[in-house]
Amino acid sequence: MNGFTLSPALGWIAGGVLAVLLLAMAVTEILLYTHRRGSSDETLPACIRRVLICLLAALMVLTPSQMVPTANRAVNKTDVMLAVDVTGSMAVQDAQYGSDTSISRLEAAKSAVRDLTDAYANASFSALRFGASGTLDVPLTPDTMAIDNWADSLAPEASSVSSGSNLDVAIDPLLLALKSIRGQHPDDTIVLYVISDGEQTSTKTPRTFSSLRQYLNDAFTLGVGSTKGGRIPLISDKATGGAPGAGKTDEWVKDPTTGQPGISAMDPKTLKEIADQMGGSYLALTKDQIASRGVSSKMSKHWRVTQSAKERQRAWPIVWPLAIVMTALLAWELGAWIAKSRRLL
Repeated sequence: MNGFTLSPALGWIAGGVLAVLLLAMAVTEILLYTHRRGSSDETLPACIRRVLICLLAALMVLTPSQMVPTANRAVNKTDVMLAVDVTGSMAVQDAQYGSDTSISRLEAAKSAVRDLTDAYANASFSALRFGASGTLDVPLTPDTMAIDNWADSLAPEASSVSSGSNLDVAIDPLLLALKSIRGQHPDDTIVLYVISDGEQTSTKTPRTFSSLRQYLNDAFTLGVGSTKGGRIPLISDKATGGAPGAGKTDEWVKDPTTGQPGISAMDPKTLKEIADQMGGSYLALTKDQIASRGVSSKMSKHWRVTQSAKERQRAWPIVWPLAIVMTALLAWELGAWIAKSRRLL
């Protein structure tokens, strides 16, 4: 246990205003007693009693609490799966996210992830990246900081390992992860976000995402980039912050048919098709539209209590001693009023 604090049950704004009003009433009682002393039948004990009632009420409104460690956490029964494209085309600087500033598609995806962790308060998250292959990086967790850190560490894969964009490489790891989540939490709401430019350059016939539908309650494809497109920077094998393929060069990926720098453009048609296959919706991320616009209306209204590995401090209200004293003072006030009423009769 780590001492006492104030944690207003009504919040600091409402609780603070109410506490100030009660303190003002206590001061007013003292001023009235002083001003009317000798011309009123109010006694000093009565004045003290009423001032104490106001002061105790003000303190109770501010909710004295003791900080205690706990590993329990209430978690919303919504599980959000995030799948982010890290192919080389995600390094193209033609994306916008909530402003006119041009950023890379991957930076827009990172911002989208952070907005989604904010939008789904107290939900659980799992994170997967896909490029030449799909990898589940973060298993289901309510730790949003872990997801934000994961997003910050994402980097486009090296051009040397890229064999063209093939979005369906995400299907198998997503299928396994979603099946596991549904098995562990059969009553949860599962929402999938696929964040990509939608570019499909592989010569292979793409597989359908419809196999994921059986495990989902809702799904979104979030498009990053522009339909006008841009040149793809050549990504070296240099690693930055433990993420391979993060080293950009001043060169561009060339189109083998022309020998000129290739142009990559966002493909909204493909993203819409994937969204339809999953029974979900498509949302283009632009200067006017950010990921929080795509929060699912099917978000669960139910909660469960889980055990977390990391202890945190919780404010435990201790109001009952004050309530006992307040009850005694109110009983005294009532008794004094009854006695006075009988004398007047």
